[in-house]
Amino acid sequence: MARHAEKKKVRKGRVFVSILLLLLVIAVVLGGIGFFQYQASLKKAEKASQMKSFEFNGAKQDGNSVNILFIGSDSRGADQGRSDSLMIAHYNKKTKQPKLVSLMRDTYVDIPGHGKNKINAAYSYGGPDLVRKTVKENFGIDCQYYVVTNFESFAKIIDTLAPNGIEIDAEKDMSENIDVAIKAGKQKMNGHTLLQYARFRHDAEGDFGRVRRQQQVLTAVKEQAVTATSVFKFPSVLGTVQGYTSTDLPTSLVLKTGMDFVLGRTDELKTLTVPVKDTWENQRIAGAGAVLRVDISANRKAVEAFLKD
Repeated sequence: MARHAEKKKVRKGRVFVSILLLLLVIAVVLGGIGFFQYQASLKKAEKASQMKSFEFNGAKQDGNSVNILFIGSDSRGADQGRSDSLMIAHYNKKTKQPKLVSLMRDTYVDIPGHGKNKINAAYSYGGPDLVRKTVKENFGIDCQYYVVTNFESFAKIIDTLAPNGIEIDAEKDMSENIDVAIKAGKQKMNGHTLLQYARFRHDAEGDFGRVRRQQQVLTAVKEQAVTATSVFKFPSVLGTVQGYTSTDLPTSLVLKTGMDFVLGRTDELKTLTVPVKDTWENQRIAGAGAVLRVDISANRKAVEAFLKD
């Protein structure tokens, strides 16, 4: 009986090992297919978008958190232009907490080597790396990586993530200075319409309303598109999205962090708009035009408190 029991244990052990080996082979095969899909989609999108690369001397990552500088570019042909939108995405890989800091583009700041101007001028003067230095000097945020996308690429990214559109509860009727009339209320928007909604600022709120709508759009994209993406489609979708941007994000970080979002492991997105309430005033300055004169110290403290893990 003892010998029979031992044989049974051996057979069970062999079956268990065989199952593990089979699962390992399947994982390797699926991983290889996924990586091939990612690379193929990435190259195809890079060829279509022709986004330029930039030098970026990001800070060394320390601990579980990473800060990524996101720049929406209003570039036209060879003209790099100013940044149309500027955000810092913060993610803690341990707590799975995503945060987003939106910096108003008319914020009047010191731009290293160029004196005082609106923060969106930094991109025109020196690309993402000068934006990084400006953000660090004024608000104390160390950014490790950057992502730049233009308007055309944004629309294609949204259509890739959500082929059936993103549902948005539009705040109001919008038609001035945009090429798609938008009615207030819940509706599904494709990439082009969503871009018009996110960029609209021709009302009494100006950029403050626009930044709020950008945050609304990004929250909706996270909830409806990213977390709804199939695990099997994820490598292909990710390659397409990354190909329509200029970025120095490591593939390993993109894949690992992206899977957290796809599998619904992340917490709710928290947002902060800078300048914060009661720390700014409208001014007109020669050479810069209409600006937001802000209390840099107060906003630096607000950002530090918000990003604290």
